[in-house]
Amino acid sequence: MKYLTVNEMSKKWGINERRVRVLLKEKRIEGAKLENHKYLIPENAPKPLDRRIKGQRLFEDSPLKGVDFDFKNYRKQYPTSDGYFGRFGGSFLPKNLQKAFDEIYYGYLTIAKSAKFIAELREIRKNYQGRPTPIYHCQNLSNYLGSVQIYLKREDLNHGGAHKLNNAMGQALLAKYLGKKKLIAETGAGSHGSAVAMAAAYFGLECDIYMGAVDMEKQAPNVARIKVLGGNVIPVYSGTKTLKEAVDAAFEAYAKEYKTAFYVLGSAVGPHPYPLMVRDFQDIIGIEAKQQFKEMTGELPDIVTACVGGGSNAIGMFEAFLEEPVNIVGVEAMGSGREIGKNAATITLGKEMVLHGFNSLVIQNKDGTAGDAYSIASGLDYPGVGPEHAFLHEIGRVKYEAISDDEAAEAFFLLSRLEGIIPAIESSHALAYAIKCARSMKSGSILVCLSGRGDKDMDFMLKKYPHMFK
Repeated sequence: MKYLTVNEMSKKWGINERRVRVLLKEKRIEGAKLENHKYLIPENAPKPLDRRIKGQRLFEDSPLKGVDFDFKNYRKQYPTSDGYFGRFGGSFLPKNLQKAFDEIYYGYLTIAKSAKFIAELREIRKNYQGRPTPIYHCQNLSNYLGSVQIYLKREDLNHGGAHKLNNAMGQALLAKYLGKKKLIAETGAGSHGSAVAMAAAYFGLECDIYMGAVDMEKQAPNVARIKVLGGNVIPVYSGTKTLKEAVDAAFEAYAKEYKTAFYVLGSAVGPHPYPLMVRDFQDIIGIEAKQQFKEMTGELPDIVTACVGGGSNAIGMFEAFLEEPVNIVGVEAMGSGREIGKNAATITLGKEMVLHGFNSLVIQNKDGTAGDAYSIASGLDYPGVGPEHAFLHEIGRVKYEAISDDEAAEAFFLLSRLEGIIPAIESSHALAYAIKCARSMKSGSILVCLSGRGDKDMDFMLKKYPHMFK
């Protein structure tokens, strides 16, 4: 009988050597033997079924068990023409604003689906944004934690330092085709505001960015960046002075200027067609990641995860994997506790209601009104969640977990020191979940969407967690 080495068998099976060694360690390759500290594998040995892809390492049930959907045609079915993912989504707006949103929807269906628009957007992504962004194997972090391998989809290397530009450039390009003169946007962490300011500069448009006063103080570097880029930052002092109030103010401004302005919504929330548009402009993340991971490792990851506030980076990452037998996990902010006002764990603790013109899960007070949200991460500090996330949670395709401020902070400093990559505190929530899984799993792989870089968070984090810095 002819025997092959680990290297030879990895090439034959189309998987990397590390994976072959894991299978050998688990004694799952028939007839394999160890001679002189070297593994030899029968040439005709059958390739073991990959239990990881069936979700048996971390979760008891397969990620597709009980989910009666044809995910190959999912995008054609959801959302419906009136903007619903199941019972979530829709558009609940005054008549004058509904006309403006109908104009955007019609423009999106016609202009944004044209070959000219698509070609121009592709050119922007390649030569302005610097896409594709790479996947990076965190070898130091993985070795530190054990044997589970952690990989990052490096959206922090997208121009501007976050995933937000994928969507901002797409919507701004549509605004240009529709003849609009100004971009209006809200921002929490400032990454979306920066992206919109970049898009406005690129297309020669005016730009108003609404931002909560609390977030402006926390995210001072991004406020300065928006101003340098020519954007007009408008502070919001009402309520908690964070993202929810910034959205309220941006909507009010857009209602007065919709004839000449375009509202660039930054997350996968809002009235139809925004959840659809944001998903489609962000799905480049998952499309690239899926192909890159297969090329790098020869297989699919065990777990795909991303942080979820409104949910734009997550929905962009998840879409390409929905039809694959892979565990998908959205990570919310549990903040400092489960009480209202101490977290932004919308899917974990929220209830169904209409907020900002769409129906979804929302953190609520006892009287049924929208409650205050809190997170150390300004970009996750929102009491609602995108309707598609609520739907994917309801049908059981995506699992949603919550990470505390302190867990996210640990991940922030750990990645910085072991890999030389400073993550955004938003992204650190997803990374913290991956770290938690890596500590409890014997082997496997986790792909994390590193949605942004942490330059904006450094001053705040050093003041908030001086004991971790020392």
